[in-house]
Amino acid sequence: MVASAVMSKKTTGRKAEGRKARLWKAKGARSKGTATRPTRRPVDALLAPVKGAVKRTIGHVQLEVGRAGAARVKRMIYPPGFHWLADMKPVVGTDLCMHAHVGFLARGEIHIEYADGCIVEHKAPQIVAIDPGHDGWVVGKEPVVLIEFDFEGDTVNRLGMPAEHKHG
Repeated sequence: MVASAVMSKKTTGRKAEGRKARLWKAKGARSKGTATRPTRRPVDALLAPVKGAVKRTIGHVQLEVGRAGAARVKRMIYPPGFHWLADMKPVVGTDLCMHAHVGFLARGEIHIEYADGCIVEHKAPQIVAIDPGHDGWVVGKEPVVLIEFDFEGDTVNRLGMPAEHKHG
């Protein structure tokens, strides 16, 4: 009786081992008998939630805003296909974007076109200063990630920028 109890425990143990091995293998373990966990993709820090920031979406742009002294720091993610005229004009109601953008273009490429016909292309990694009075869109299939610094309605004055784009 003792021998049969031991034997059934061993059999149960083997079945459980076989089941665990199959589960690990199905989840991406490298080889039978290894107790490794499935591989995970590393978190993309440019797209991960920003700690302490307020998150919202405006005109298909993902925006996370936090305070740093008197300024705001914003991470803006523009999706592929974003175009200011189509996505933001209906939201803000102006013919062009009248906001100044100052910061670091961390990913992607954007095309900026001013009312006077001046065209500027920005491709990451790059520091950017975009004057008010522009249209813009994402170039290519990659989202644009812009880390921006502003002073809400006083950005132009505080950063010494022109009120609108002009050639001098």
